[in-house]
Amino acid sequence: MQHEKLLTVAELRAAHQRPRNVNAEHFERLTSLEKVAIYITEHVGTMGFFLIIFCWTALWIGWNSLAPATVRFDPFPAFVLWLFISNMIQIMLMPLIIVGQNLQGKHAEARAQADYEVNTKAEEEIETILQHLENQNDLILQILEKLDNQ
Repeated sequence: MQHEKLLTVAELRAAHQRPRNVNAEHFERLTSLEKVAIYITEHVGTMGFFLIIFCWTALWIGWNSLAPATVRFDPFPAFVLWLFISNMIQIMLMPLIIVGQNLQGKHAEARAQADYEVNTKAEEEIETILQHLENQNDLILQILEKLDNQ
């Protein structure tokens, strides 16, 4: 059987490169504003944030519905101030979330590329190992033939 030149274990070790840490590379390249956008994206979509907004809304509506009329600042049924504030929160968060999602998408692409590189390298190393095993198998069969012929 003809085989292409087999790499030795020493050659494999010499050619070995540690995989890149794409998480660290990605984080180092981010600007301060991009880090803020990612922080907001990661925290707005949590149950904690939902509970804060829910409780704040319940308190707002409760206070302005049940408190004495003299201390209500946005009385029922108007709630105009709360609608304005909640819309402003949405308007401010929407672009930040989109920016954060775009950055996370780029990070996911970088991780996928790094995974591909690692998988390709592992495939090459496995192929080399399989070639070595096949070569050893051929040598063992040749030795067995010689022993049988004696």
